[in-house]
Amino acid sequence: MTTTRAPRYRGIFPVVPTTFTETGELDLASQKRAVDFMIDSGVDGLCILANFSEQFVLADDEREVLTRAILEHVAGRVPVIVTTTHFSTRVCAERSRRAQEMGAAMLMIMPPYHGATIRVPEDQVVDFYRRVSDAVDIPIMIQDAPVSGTPLSVPLLARMAREIAQVSYFKIETAGAATKLRDLIALGGEAIEGPWDGEEAITLLPDLDAGATGAMTGGGYADGIRPIIEAHRAGRRDEACRLYERWLPLINYENRQGGILTAKALMKAGGIIACEAPRHPFPAMRPEVRAGLLDAARRLDPLVLRWRG
Repeated sequence: MTTTRAPRYRGIFPVVPTTFTETGELDLASQKRAVDFMIDSGVDGLCILANFSEQFVLADDEREVLTRAILEHVAGRVPVIVTTTHFSTRVCAERSRRAQEMGAAMLMIMPPYHGATIRVPEDQVVDFYRRVSDAVDIPIMIQDAPVSGTPLSVPLLARMAREIAQVSYFKIETAGAATKLRDLIALGGEAIEGPWDGEEAITLLPDLDAGATGAMTGGGYADGIRPIIEAHRAGRRDEACRLYERWLPLINYENRQGGILTAKALMKAGGIIACEAPRHPFPAMRPEVRAGLLDAARRLDPLVLRWRG
C-alpha cells in the first residue's frame, strides 16, 4: 500500500541526541561529531530537539544555540527536521518561524499538552496546527505519541491533512501503529504525504508493510536500519525480514531498556562523543543496562563502535 502523493522526504531520519558535559553544559564539539557520524552512517535526514534529544531539559536559549549550531554544521548535507513542540500556539509558531529561518526542512510538533492531565479539546488542537501552519512555509509532521496523552483519531488526522496547508507528515507511535497508518493512508489519500514509523523502529516491519515511507529511529545505527527500509521499498520483503531479525535485538534493547540514553551510550563507547550523561534529574543509564546494550551492539559491528571521523 502506498500513498498517491510523492513524498518530499522519505527514508531514515534518526533523532540526534543532545550532548552534555559531566557538569551538564552543552558540549557543542561532541554535538558536531555526533552529527557527522550520523550523516556518515547513511541517514536520509536528521531530527533535532525531539524527546530522544532530551528537549525537556533544555532552556529556550539553548534550543536556539543548538538549532543554529547544528543547522550551520550540517550545511545542507541532509535535510533536518526541528521539533518545535510547545503548549502555547504563539510560542510554537514563533519557534517554528525561527527554525524555518535557520534552515529547517520540516517541523515536528506534538499536540498541545502539559503534564499528565492538561489537554485541549479537538477543535483547539485543529486550530493550534492551523495557526502554526499559517506562520510557516515548510511541512509540519504531527507526532502522534503516547507521551502527549492526547488522542488523535484517524479521522482527525486525515481532516487536518486535508484542511491545513503544511500538515502533511505523520509520525505514528501509538499502540497498533501499523493499523493506524493503514487507516490513515486509506482515509487521507494524497493528503497524507508522509506516513512515518517511529518509536525506535520497534514496529518498523509492520509499519513498512502498512505503507510507511519514512522512519524516525534512534541515532546510533542507521547503517543497520537503512538497508531494511531500502530492501522493503525495492520489493525484497524476505531480505528486509532477514535484516530486521538480525538488528531486532539491538532495536529492542534501545526501545525497552536503554531508551533515551542509548544513542549516547553507543557514541561514547565508540569514541564519538566525550560524555554520555543526561542532565539532572534524568537518571544515568545503569551499568548493567549499558553492558547489555553494548553486548547486543558488538554482535552486529555497527559503524558507531568503529567510526573515527
